[in-house]
Amino acid sequence: MDQKSIALEYFLRFSCKDIQALDRMFADGCCLRDWENQSLGKADTLKVYEKIFASVDQISVTPGFLYEDGDTVIAELLISIDGKERILVTDILQFTDEGKIVGVRAYKG
Repeated sequence: MDQKSIALEYFLRFSCKDIQALDRMFADGCCLRDWENQSLGKADTLKVYEKIFASVDQISVTPGFLYEDGDTVIAELLISIDGKERILVTDILQFTDEGKIVGVRAYKG
């Protein structure tokens, strides 16, 4: 599966709040940085996701433009929270050679 396809699957699993699928998609050394959170390691990253998922009833990620270069996919996203709040986000996803997500950087705006 190419990295764009993996990224699209990641956004779908995020929208479904499917923590088990995300666990399988992340490399052990996965890290996350966004405008509110920072984590290092898969376990810490999954805890951040669990906190995010617990704080909302529904979250929906709609990918727009996706750009792939080497081990990186950049995605423009529209995220809808509980059907009310909508935010524009740019995600930068980094992948291992095996197609696991090793880095997620998310920027609001």
